[in-house]
Amino acid sequence: MSYRKPPAVVMSVAALTLLLGACADQAGGQVGGQVGGRFGPSGTGQAGRQPALSATGLDRFYAQKPTFQPCDAPKPTPDAPAVKAECARLKVPLDYRNPKGKQAELALLRVPARGKDPIGSLLVNPGGPGFPSTEHAALTAAAWATSPITERFHIVGFDPRGVGASKPALDCFTNAERERDVKLSSIPAGVDDWTRQETRRLVRQCAKRSGGKRVLAHVGTRDAARDMDVLRQALGDEKLSFAGSSYGTRLGAVYAEMFPKKVRALVLDGAMDPLKDTYERRVQQATGMQRSFERMAASCATKPDCPLGTDPGRATKVFQKLVRPLIDKPARTSGGRGLTYGQAVEGVIFAMYGEALWPAAIAGMAELEAGKGDTLLKLRDTYHGRTAGGAYSDSLEATMAINCLDEDRHTPEEETALNRAWFKAAPFSDPGRPIKEARDGCEYWPVKPTLGYPYATGIKGLPDTLTVSVTGDAATPHEGGINLARTLGGSLLTVEGEQHGALLAGNTCVNKTVAAYLIDLESPAEGARCKL
Repeated sequence: MSYRKPPAVVMSVAALTLLLGACADQAGGQVGGQVGGRFGPSGTGQAGRQPALSATGLDRFYAQKPTFQPCDAPKPTPDAPAVKAECARLKVPLDYRNPKGKQAELALLRVPARGKDPIGSLLVNPGGPGFPSTEHAALTAAAWATSPITERFHIVGFDPRGVGASKPALDCFTNAERERDVKLSSIPAGVDDWTRQETRRLVRQCAKRSGGKRVLAHVGTRDAARDMDVLRQALGDEKLSFAGSSYGTRLGAVYAEMFPKKVRALVLDGAMDPLKDTYERRVQQATGMQRSFERMAASCATKPDCPLGTDPGRATKVFQKLVRPLIDKPARTSGGRGLTYGQAVEGVIFAMYGEALWPAAIAGMAELEAGKGDTLLKLRDTYHGRTAGGAYSDSLEATMAINCLDEDRHTPEEETALNRAWFKAAPFSDPGRPIKEARDGCEYWPVKPTLGYPYATGIKGLPDTLTVSVTGDAATPHEGGINLARTLGGSLLTVEGEQHGALLAGNTCVNKTVAAYLIDLESPAEGARCKL
């Protein structure tokens, strides 16, 4: 049995919207799944050359003209509005230092602008970093079906290298291994820690199933940001317009750092803090998770049948007493799989991404009082992208592999200290077992991390950016949004609410502010606020 927090920050409000629909319909709707079969031919046309790039050997990539062809857009929920989509593929060098070497192919999905005078393309990213942007583009276009944004912009999503339908794609485990609850992160441990042998095997398996160690060495955010610049040029945009949520804020901020003069507009929703290293940011996140748990408990306490009791101050201890027995004996479920301790806590952690999921978590805890685990297992399965038939999306595997290049590489001593700090900050998730030695799952990755902390600082020549930050965001606490806006020297829209991100929340105040910024480059006034 293993217990781990969802890897880093993984869920935008858009992905949450998708998952809420899956929860409402059946357990484990496919989350960020493969979208192969909808994309145009692998070949892309070539047009002209860019002498300024000839010295680098990248001119042939920047000169591409993707061949978009009509394709079926995914529908996140059965009642979601249909959108007309076009798909294509884009070639990029696997290693930008060797542009004549092996190439990767990015899957693209575009929803054309509704109006006759489009400004250009708006690239979107849902976070993860392992969630496909192609599906997110369709979701965004559906959510903004009547917005002036979809009238003036083509909505474009690209599956980042290693993700979704891009090739090669990151894949570390079989469905059978995922069904056996294989580890996807080392944080927090305390029940079943990584061993040295397991971390070595992880690299071998990921390399074997993903195209080799060279692939594992080139899936970080800095490579993805360079891909985004190639795509910008290929789409015919002189400057980039981008809307990124969760991890997408890191991708956008790194692009701004690397290509500040190519930025037109950046909307960064649910911000990852660029100033905090891995240890500091994950403790920050644990603190946010505990806060949301306590807010959920306070809401629950107003009802006489609350499984956490009527005293919110005791909710953490009540929850621990409820789930810790699962370490030794999983709860029964209707399908016979059972609910382990790790799965139960992970299901509740998933619910911390949005107040709309609190009732499901509370219902799951009430069910657990009776010895049943179906609802919490459904929440966990939905987060993991498990279908009713037992197939799993590769999104969390891609997230894990990309984080191996983006996050600090910890020694066992450092990883153990981080786990202890996590449990201190988020005691509701503490299994109550001593942590002997925790290991970083990435400790034998073929290359050192490539992102670096802090990042996106001291940028010169960057136009105004817009950071959207929710006050009660558990996954990316509001402090991170404040820090990102200040670091970029950009505008901040503070949104009062209890969820991760607000870009696709359907809030009129947020929608008007974002549309004014993207279309007219009109920034909100200092101190601007909205309320969900």
